[in-house]
Amino acid sequence: MTRSLQRSWRILIALLATLAVALPLAACGGGASSDTGALRKVTFMLSWAADTNHIGVYVAKNKGYYRDAGLDVDIVAVAQSGAEQAVNNGVADFALSNLTNVSTFAVKGAHIKQVMQVQQKTSAIWCALASNKTITRPKDLDGKTFATFGSNESDAVVRRMIQTDGGKGDFDKVTVGTSTFQTLESGRADFGGFYETWEGVEAKMHGPALTCFTEPDYGVPGNADSIGIITSDKLIDTDPELVKTFVQATQRGYEYAYDHGGEAASILVKEAPEANLEEDFVKESMNVIIDGQYWGDRKQIDEGTQTLGAIDYDGTQQYFDFLAQSGAYTDSYGNVIHDAPQSKDLATDRFLKQAAK
Repeated sequence: MTRSLQRSWRILIALLATLAVALPLAACGGGASSDTGALRKVTFMLSWAADTNHIGVYVAKNKGYYRDAGLDVDIVAVAQSGAEQAVNNGVADFALSNLTNVSTFAVKGAHIKQVMQVQQKTSAIWCALASNKTITRPKDLDGKTFATFGSNESDAVVRRMIQTDGGKGDFDKVTVGTSTFQTLESGRADFGGFYETWEGVEAKMHGPALTCFTEPDYGVPGNADSIGIITSDKLIDTDPELVKTFVQATQRGYEYAYDHGGEAASILVKEAPEANLEEDFVKESMNVIIDGQYWGDRKQIDEGTQTLGAIDYDGTQQYFDFLAQSGAYTDSYGNVIHDAPQSKDLATDRFLKQAAK
């Protein structure tokens, strides 16, 4: 399981939501018309429960960007097999994922590609409860217990951070139960992985207080959290115009959300009632994204000198190389893959509306 799935309580909510949201499987990529006219039916799958990573899709639907482009987009709950597998199997046309997940599935034989990379820098934070005074820096994680979902990727990241800070990189592990927060508070583990733009906001607004470390500060290279939109190689080959249409309408949604964070937050809360989101919390999450410029330089995007959604080929490749060197990639038989996947083969931004630089 890759790190973008390490949000256990949201995964649980998403799986429960699946029971309430019927997956319109027959609609996927079939070119069917909607009741309102000759709109192309398209299915977009969440990667976990709805949050601010998905917000541009909800904004694009709410603002009519998809309809203007001739699309009727169904936003559906994540399948139990995961969004990446659903896209690979043709169950969904598009989904939220990240390029690291694409690389992990690709070495196992999947044929998927990222076509828009929204997040341009790492948002992962590795934290202990602030009440745990024995942990003040990464090397203090040596010999401690990691609340994990069993990902080779996460192990490699934590080990590199500890070693960069002068530690050995040895730690115990325990599988997370219903949430990482609860696992730490129960005393079963000492530290775990979170995201500054979501759980970090939750901790600051509602607790518990955390002591956190970020990857770039402790030797982990490149962009680990290249969150964006994926589709299948098959859809790109058979209907590139549909891919272009969807991507550019979605791009408009994220651009609007980046410029109107508060309104976008309200739209997400309204359009995703099954997620039971607190509006003030979602607004603060958008504030963190905007202030931290996680989706790119806002001034350059507004001036048309930077493209929101462009693929960070260099940053993601640096991270892939690190994972390969750490033995984190395995094939479908569990064999370690030492050759790093190539980001240029697993992503394309040719479907984006490019900035007029």
